[in-house]
Amino acid sequence: MFSQESRFVARARRRFAITRECSLLLPRVCAVLADPRQLGSDDTCLEKMLDWFRDMTRFDPTAELVQNNPCLSEFITSVLALPEPSPSILSFTLRLTGILAASEDRFQHLQQENLLIKLFGRDGPLKSALWGDASVRSGWVEGVHSMMHHQLALRFLCDDGGIDVIFTLQGDPSLFVASAASQLLVHMLTFSVESETTKPLSTKDGDWPACAQMIIKHIEDSLQSSSSSHIEQSLNLLTSLFGSCCDTWTEVLWLGIAKQIESFWMEETVQAHHMLAKLLLKVAWSPVFCDTESGIWALVTSALEHLTPVQAGPLAVGIVRHYNCPQDVRIQALTVLLQPMDCILRAASQPLEYAGLLDESVSDPATVESLLSSKSSCVNLLCQTLAHLEELLSQMRFSVDLPYTSLLHSLTTILQFCNGFLRPASPLGSTISRNLINCFRVQRSALDVLAALSEKKACDTLLGSLFDVLLAYLESPNTNPTVLKKTFQATSKWLVRLRELSCSNSQWQQTEKILEDVFLVLQKRLCSPCWEVRDSSLEFLTDLIKSLRDQDEFRQSLLSSEVPRLTEDLLEDPESYVRASAVTAVGHLAFITYFAPESPATGNQYNKENTVAKLHEILSTDTEGFPRRAVISIFNKWVREGCIGQLEDTEQFVSRVIQTVKHDLDWEVRLGGLELIEVFSSQTVCRLCVLNCPYTSVSAVTGCIHQNSSLLIFCRAKVFNFLFQSLCDCDQPLGQRACDILLALRCRFYPVKTLKDSQVAEDSYAGHGIAWLQRTLRQGSLAQNILTDGGNRVDFQDPESMLLALGIIDLEELHDELNKSSDHVEKSPQSLLQDILASVGTIEENEADCY
Repeated sequence: MFSQESRFVARARRRFAITRECSLLLPRVCAVLADPRQLGSDDTCLEKMLDWFRDMTRFDPTAELVQNNPCLSEFITSVLALPEPSPSILSFTLRLTGILAASEDRFQHLQQENLLIKLFGRDGPLKSALWGDASVRSGWVEGVHSMMHHQLALRFLCDDGGIDVIFTLQGDPSLFVASAASQLLVHMLTFSVESETTKPLSTKDGDWPACAQMIIKHIEDSLQSSSSSHIEQSLNLLTSLFGSCCDTWTEVLWLGIAKQIESFWMEETVQAHHMLAKLLLKVAWSPVFCDTESGIWALVTSALEHLTPVQAGPLAVGIVRHYNCPQDVRIQALTVLLQPMDCILRAASQPLEYAGLLDESVSDPATVESLLSSKSSCVNLLCQTLAHLEELLSQMRFSVDLPYTSLLHSLTTILQFCNGFLRPASPLGSTISRNLINCFRVQRSALDVLAALSEKKACDTLLGSLFDVLLAYLESPNTNPTVLKKTFQATSKWLVRLRELSCSNSQWQQTEKILEDVFLVLQKRLCSPCWEVRDSSLEFLTDLIKSLRDQDEFRQSLLSSEVPRLTEDLLEDPESYVRASAVTAVGHLAFITYFAPESPATGNQYNKENTVAKLHEILSTDTEGFPRRAVISIFNKWVREGCIGQLEDTEQFVSRVIQTVKHDLDWEVRLGGLELIEVFSSQTVCRLCVLNCPYTSVSAVTGCIHQNSSLLIFCRAKVFNFLFQSLCDCDQPLGQRACDILLALRCRFYPVKTLKDSQVAEDSYAGHGIAWLQRTLRQGSLAQNILTDGGNRVDFQDPESMLLALGIIDLEELHDELNKSSDHVEKSPQSLLQDILASVGTIEENEADCY
């Protein structure tokens, strides 16, 4: 956290830099602006210039910028004098003028020169043929928005009729212009009220500022209009307002329009019900209406009753999640969400067999049944409902408990409808079944909710039928690959839930049978001709091992199946994605087959070495990047969990891997190598601490021995060679990570002060090539493979040289350089000049001016 003083100093430095930049660059920019016909229409160049002007004007609100640089006014005048300026130049001029007019002093200066009225008034671009170009209209709106920070701009726009232009632009054919106009009106209304009122407002017109009155009257007139487009424009504006402004005056505004909003539920001519629901949700979530006695909740209740299930869904899920919603309204909203699921259950069951989820409905059940009877509306309604339920289930907690068991029953019913395994007991059920058969969208959505439901505790009574449905999907040859992937994910989560129940209820036999069935299906899927299926199967296996590898039943079922052998065979799969997933699965299988204390001993060491050799071969020779990335990730995990063995074994293993990945063309593989070094160095230091001093604190002598031992190990493993090479890598993340690791190592070897702090002469380390190394690293951002200079090569395996390098090289300077944002060059003044030069062409006088 920065102190207030630090922030002040940083701001002062930034302001000084901007001021100095302005004094150097502005004359050159203005020289190019002097002839707008030369400027061209390079959007990148124009945008960069606008960003630069924004930076300048932000730190200096005075009029000196335009007074001392008359070329700015001359540029605007010259653009206005052109008979047919290009739309991009005119748009740029409008936006630039808005930026300059953002302060009162500069606004007055531009107004005295009659530039504002010519650009933003009635006789400006509004009446030209160029107004038909969306970029010009967009530039006009953006320019007005930029200047709208003081009363002068507000009065100028309202007095000259500019606000009527904005009202018109709300309905612009360009969605970008229409949205910008709506946002501008929200900003103007908020600014007008907040800057011009000194006492609480009421619904009387006389209490509102003049500009606010004009906007509010426009909103009210539009809401009462017979034009649906005008109604939608005002609803959009109000939605933006209540979503962004939480001041108390918004409640006064709402009281004036609430009756009109409520009347829309009853009018069939109004087609903007989805927008009304969105508006209600924004108002309900506004802190101004947080009181449970607020009239907004009656309006929400009315909306839930009159909207169709599709229209009410987004409103209902937002209300259920509301932290301060009255309980009866929340239950009503939840009922709206569950009504389609209730209808599914009733359609699938005998009349007295199952009562459904709900005791009563909010909307007419016939409406839901009608939607479910049509294929397109049935699919849309169920997908929306399932998406909302998944969203609710992802919340950690909320005030209303869902009927989890009934919900699980309805989900399995939907899945059975989709694969044709359920014979409905009603005509409606038969219709729904025909609509949903092989519907992948509904299947995917239902499986997502099913996976989320696994974390709830009240779903245990239907586990048998649930796994019957999941296994049917896993076994069916008709299951779509994407649906199969979702089924695997849901099955994995429910197997974890089953493990928890087995521990508490001793359901060992049921668990064993389910695992046996799962692995039989998995064996078949691993041999599928479809690579997506093989890939999903391997991912599923990896998920299972991560979650269940400590469970005896799981390990026994897995090792007694053909799954391990088939998984290892897929290391040679022709598809690179499958090979990558096979590497990950084999790597996790090793925790059971090789690294677990109770793993079988027969041939174990041979098989372990064989597996490591196979993975290393993939790392060395695979032509695709995904399998190599998977291998380095698995090697990292093995080292992190201490699976390789003794420290000497780990050293050899890490050294061999580093020598392989340092030449890899994939930067993510090289980054994985740096992560391996980070893990290895941390573990080495910890292990040596334990070995050298297991019971007492580390003495100075012990610390020195420990330091020398770890440094020797790092040199033997060729760690430093790779680290210093990575500092000069053309991919910035590698240089950053390598520098972070070197800084961490220096802190270990120089905990109090660096070698630079002690008065060691340069000639004491010149023989080690450290001075050359430091000079060369300073060019690292510009040079590649610079560490291969044979005449000055540093011995990276010499502990003394590396200790000197860590103490002397200015790693902090390198760290700052490497952590500069990737666009710092693009945003520099030099880059702006280069863009201007490229845009205007290499005319000799321009070139001389720019440089």
